[in-house]
Amino acid sequence: MTNLIEASRQWASRPDDERFLSLTDMQAHFETIRAQSRGAVVSSRQITVAPDETGKGLAITGQAGVPYAPTNWAFGQLATLAGAPAGYLRRLPAPMAADCLNYGLSFDRDIEDVGILLQKNGSNILRAATGPRYGRIWNSDVLGAVVSRFGDGRSGYFKVPGEFGQDVEITKANTTLYAGDRDMFIFLADEKNRIEIPNRRDGKAGALARGFFVWNSEVGSAVFGLATFLFDYVCCNRIVWGAENVSELRIRHTVSAPDKFLEEIEPALVTYANSSTTSITDAIAKARDARLGDKLDDFLATRFGARQVASLKAIHELEEGRPIETLWDVTMAVTAKARSITYQDERVALERQAGDILKLAT
Repeated sequence: MTNLIEASRQWASRPDDERFLSLTDMQAHFETIRAQSRGAVVSSRQITVAPDETGKGLAITGQAGVPYAPTNWAFGQLATLAGAPAGYLRRLPAPMAADCLNYGLSFDRDIEDVGILLQKNGSNILRAATGPRYGRIWNSDVLGAVVSRFGDGRSGYFKVPGEFGQDVEITKANTTLYAGDRDMFIFLADEKNRIEIPNRRDGKAGALARGFFVWNSEVGSAVFGLATFLFDYVCCNRIVWGAENVSELRIRHTVSAPDKFLEEIEPALVTYANSSTTSITDAIAKARDARLGDKLDDFLATRFGARQVASLKAIHELEEGRPIETLWDVTMAVTAKARSITYQDERVALERQAGDILKLAT
């Protein structure tokens, strides 16, 4: 068991205008942005930077000579392309910063193609400056897939989680639907149809809820990700307590990313949406019946390294009073081992391996 803090980080950092009360509101928001946006690939030599009309900001122009104001994120990407530190450039007067960027883009490096994302919403905005083969997964496509499987996030089984297992009114203060100009993050949970897990704590059964995270960026600030898990409850500051069987899929934004989203993530969402508490309970039952016998040491060494074999066997013996015999015993040993790890990232990574082991039973 572990505690997942990704949603809590979002909750603590997102301003009011990046908090949504329903998935359908998020979907409409990103469909509008997509309709206003277009991507293009241009030569770095075709990009020119100049002070904007105020003389305090910057405007980016191409061959057509139409000025676009870069977002803070896009400015950082341009600075990277120009080989200049963005933090330093932001402190310079606009004419000087423009000269530095122009020099870096035109003279200080070889000619290269740049993938740009432009938006016209009454103003001209440069949203991103990436590599030419950046594989954009549109947020509107992600929202379309989630909404079609789970609804608006306010009703139905999967929705914005409550607090300590109790339903609460969804407000901007407690929502788990977040999106800004860089990225988006969704956390939904089914806290009504809980799953009885045998031998949850101290030999006693426990009832766990299902939950999942989805995150993405259209502009290169994050990979696409889907994480599913079981958990005890979510507290007021959106920490997920007592999580286990964490499983994760990630897609880097390479040129094949949109196809991978269609081929891997959408079917995974369909499977998760259509899965019942019975199917998970059946998977646990199969894991409890899957005996490893004399293959145990090789099984553990292949997945966790030879050095971990003795410690995993010892921790299970200590916690359960008997040796590891089945796949379910392995997940219990790995989960117990994860509890002893101080660093969150390492602990969650080990929990994810425990979740992958459970899949082997099915």
